[in-house]
Amino acid sequence: MPLKQPRKLTGHRRLLEKQEDDPLSSVANLFDVAMVFAVALLLAMVSHFHLEDLLQTQDVTILKNPGTSKMEVIRRKGKVIEHSRISQNSIQGEGQRLGTAYRLKTGQVVYVPEAE
Repeated sequence: MPLKQPRKLTGHRRLLEKQEDDPLSSVANLFDVAMVFAVALLLAMVSHFHLEDLLQTQDVTILKNPGTSKMEVIRRKGKVIEHSRISQNSIQGEGQRLGTAYRLKTGQVVYVPEAE
């Protein structure tokens, strides 16, 4: 009695009868795609809002909406980021006047104390 050889699978039948070893392998690939998409989205948002300077190592000051009532100042010193909104309101309080501050044409601020 001759030995029966297994039937050769060709084309479409081979794809239909193929057993997959790991059913979760496609889920891992989807996770990789989602991570790449998330990083690309974060980079697009940083470049859209022109915040590339915040990714550098040096200290940075960003002035948003200069000269308007919605002006904001964003400062980064080391790892600390400060966000301030500039107001047109004047401040009042109790105390003693110490002097006057002047801004020069160069942008430098000079403080002059009052004589006692």
